[in-house]
Amino acid sequence: MTTDAHHTGRLPSAFTTPGSSSFSEFLSTHAPDLLPGRRSLPPGAAPDSPHGTTIVALTFPGGVVMAGDRRATMGNYIANREIEKVFPADTYSCVGIAGTAGIAVEMVRLFQVELEHYEKIEGALLSLDGKANRLAAMIRGNLGLAMQGMAVVPLFAGYDLDRQVGRIFSYDVTGGRYEERDHHSVGSGSVFARGALKKLWRPGLDAADAVRVAVGALYDAADDDSATGGPDLERRIWPVVATVTAEGYQRLDDDRLAGVVRQVIAERRDGRSGGEPSAGAGGADR
Repeated sequence: MTTDAHHTGRLPSAFTTPGSSSFSEFLSTHAPDLLPGRRSLPPGAAPDSPHGTTIVALTFPGGVVMAGDRRATMGNYIANREIEKVFPADTYSCVGIAGTAGIAVEMVRLFQVELEHYEKIEGALLSLDGKANRLAAMIRGNLGLAMQGMAVVPLFAGYDLDRQVGRIFSYDVTGGRYEERDHHSVGSGSVFARGALKKLWRPGLDAADAVRVAVGALYDAADDDSATGGPDLERRIWPVVATVTAEGYQRLDDDRLAGVVRQVIAERRDGRSGGEPSAGAGGADR
């Protein structure tokens, strides 16, 4: 693919010939070795590598919230205390990673380019269902690595511009795509987070309460799952929390998250579930 560039200084013809609106499809044709799932591995067992853990997402009228803890583990070790697990996919969607961290982050970057490439080629945004399908194809392409222990299982969510609602999609390692209703969680702490979401989520949550529910679910997951990192008040390490609405993707800043985390901790200490806003607290975290 690079021969023309070496001899003439120009881009290869593949870059200037009209083709597919899928960047992944372009790579699979002209440079398949650059795709995460198409690389050949040396013989032997896959080495230990950092794994991302718990991601939660929930809908509220007007959008969706996604949150992820900050811990990456490698066996029984804490590999990283400040890993990022929630990313913007494009203006109106986000993706959270669980599984082999290095492969997952690379897949997210490719997904971001995939959506940007489509928008530039077609002159329009891909529908939310289309985005979810593109991500499913990428996960399916990683099946070979997943069978060797390097699985990636993301959680995808976004604001559907056509329906004007927030929607959530989960996946399995084969690329199976499933739309979830109201809320969902993936990762090692997902069982505990999902139980918390069932208790704390309710119809009609506003954005601030939805953020508090997401943080509370992660807090409960960290309480029972050693691979999920809870908020670290001493180091000021907070979960990554983002909302996606008609205004687009927005990550919450640390100052606001610090207040939400302290409120959730106070609710647990006082014996409240965290599902209902405490008296007089509504304005502080809005």
